[in-house]
Amino acid sequence: MVNSMASTKITITLPDRQLEEIRKHVAARDASSVSGFIQRAVQKSLENEAALQAMLDEMLQETGGPLTAKERTWARRMLAPRKRKAKPRKAA
Repeated sequence: MVNSMASTKITITLPDRQLEEIRKHVAARDASSVSGFIQRAVQKSLENEAALQAMLDEMLQETGGPLTAKERTWARRMLAPRKRKAKPRKAA
């Protein structure tokens, strides 16, 4: 992958299973290198995130604009994990 932008080397940690899968892609020539595979995966992830944000922004515009503080509070409450009530134990 040729990239005209500046690059920075970093170190990442991956589970062995993921690295094995990436190396299979490189061996099958689906990717130029491990680094190339990861660069492509990060780029796709960033593009997907931008597309999702654009879609959400469009949906919000079609339904009345950004959420109000009251709507955000309600949504957080609805999306929060709920605590389970302990079931009474039966006597043995």
